[in-house]
Amino acid sequence: MTSALYSSAPDTAVERHTFSVLVENEPGVLARVIGLFSGRGYNIESLTVAEVDRVRRLSRINLVTTGSRMIIEQIKNQLDRLVPIHKVRDLTVEGAHLEREIALIKVVGSGEKRVESLRIADIFRAHVVDSTNTSFVFEMTGRPEKVDAFIRLMEPLGLIEISRAGVVAMSRGTDGI
Repeated sequence: MTSALYSSAPDTAVERHTFSVLVENEPGVLARVIGLFSGRGYNIESLTVAEVDRVRRLSRINLVTTGSRMIIEQIKNQLDRLVPIHKVRDLTVEGAHLEREIALIKVVGSGEKRVESLRIADIFRAHVVDSTNTSFVFEMTGRPEKVDAFIRLMEPLGLIEISRAGVVAMSRGTDGI
């Protein structure tokens, strides 16, 4: 299932896709992946990388990008051709998958705004990880859309800083990367 951001003709509608890429954990691999995107003018909206297998020295790259169907197919094909890459999966096309993101959100305020920020945090299941007399730092984990909604609600309450870790994703079911 793809998510169209806007549409005109079916082959030019911009879609958001989440890729999981299994790569060799060696110097320069991430630079090569990023170079593929920047060299062709493709944008990366979210990028996370971490080692997932120390014995085989493998890392997993999760990246979110947008483009027409043709552009998305080009991205997948070009990623498949990079030498240190073991496997490329377009989770958006392959079916049901999970996406989560973690963010730290700092809100400064007093009085009713402070109380309201705590009330909203409770509704969103955000945790207070730091507190002073005039500020809170909330930790928020969830789907990117949920994090976006929480941030929008914090803006009028004194939002001053955001740090987002990016999307991590995994297919549902019994298949692995």
